[in-house]
Amino acid sequence: MSSLIIASCVILCYSFSSSFRLEKLGALKWDKVVHGNQTWRLITCIWLHAGVIHLLANMLSLIFIGIRLEQQFGFSTLSVPFCSGSVLSSLFIQRSISVGASGALFGLLGAMLSELLTNWTIYTNKAAALITLTVIIVINLAVRILPHVDNFAHIGGFLTGFLLGFVLLLRPQFGWVGRKHLPASARVTSKHKAYQYLFLVIAMVLLIVGFIVGLVMLFRGENGHDHCSWCHYLSCVPTSKWHCGN
Repeated sequence: MSSLIIASCVILCYSFSSSFRLEKLGALKWDKVVHGNQTWRLITCIWLHAGVIHLLANMLSLIFIGIRLEQQFGFSTLSVPFCSGSVLSSLFIQRSISVGASGALFGLLGAMLSELLTNWTIYTNKAAALITLTVIIVINLAVRILPHVDNFAHIGGFLTGFLLGFVLLLRPQFGWVGRKHLPASARVTSKHKAYQYLFLVIAMVLLIVGFIVGLVMLFRGENGHDHCSWCHYLSCVPTSKWHCGN
């Protein structure tokens, strides 16, 4: 987590001036990825931000949200969600650039939710934790339905992190760690519960199918809006105060 923050701060000192410079440094742009063979932009865009406020908001959010998960599961486990969200963004945002680690932030939120669900039996105050986390997620998604905000990267990051949580953040069921100190008749025989394995398999299938379909659609040059006429409302809702344009 700290390495991401340091690297972002170093790179972003040179990226605040214009969209042109952001594009040169590796911002996500649909035609560059599809027609320019610059697939690396799907990853490099998360290191760039549109301004100081954008950078500080994302870094502070990543610190507060990611610190608990990193302490419990390690940086290597949490590094995968940082690369999520770019594919869905490219399918729906094709006329402008996209930058920022917000997709990673929502990936961590999604991972926190699935970690709570798959390790449900070891938590106390389950309902309160679930309601609190759900409210935080809904509010964060809702406030980003504004012009010039790439909410598709947020949604893609959340979905990827949510599914990855079932795969990477499993905990042994209660009693497994201290099983050696229990009577033979009371020992836990299985490290994980059956529903945890079921969630893992379903999540793996959805992840693989989702990424394959997304990448095929992306490199075929398809526009996600052609397959979902209402999806533009997920990224911007027009009001009397602003319009969303194209």
